[in-house]
Amino acid sequence: MDYNFYLRKAEIRRLVEAEGIPYTYISCNFLTSYLLPSLVQPGLKTPPRDKIRVFGDGNVKAVFVKEQDVAAFTICSMDDPRLLNKVLYLRPPGNVYSMNELVEIWESKIGKKLEKIYVPEDELLMKIKETPYPDNMQMIFIYSAFVKGDHTYFDIDSHSGAEGTQLYPNVKYATISEFLETLL
Repeated sequence: MDYNFYLRKAEIRRLVEAEGIPYTYISCNFLTSYLLPSLVQPGLKTPPRDKIRVFGDGNVKAVFVKEQDVAAFTICSMDDPRLLNKVLYLRPPGNVYSMNELVEIWESKIGKKLEKIYVPEDELLMKIKETPYPDNMQMIFIYSAFVKGDHTYFDIDSHSGAEGTQLYPNVKYATISEFLETLL
């Protein structure tokens, strides 16, 4: 469904590993500039102020990290022997939220309750299939993160990686709440 988006990444990853090239992979999940400015509403440029579509049951969590913060964590990880041939996962506290929680944060900022329209999994899948590529990619990523839980369905195994804020507690990063302030 993702037009081999992840397959190509996996192929490169496996080639690096097969060649014995030292690596640190960065798993940043969503960048705040992608989907968050519209509060995860495909086709919108700004967050809604009246009604909002909530995908799935709205309780599956996804992760957003500001681009500059991904860069700061990446720089910290360079030459860090704790991450040699491992993954640096970015799941900063204050940046891991479900759609229901994102809506609550936005409602508190605008001082107004939004009408919530829940879009069940089967309806989202139908919309993805009906929408031509590449216009359906936002919905594919929404499905992956907010319905299937691909950002958060697993615990980080210390043998294969570590979470960035645990390794680098002094790195200051923007929270989702702080980012949403910029959209008022």
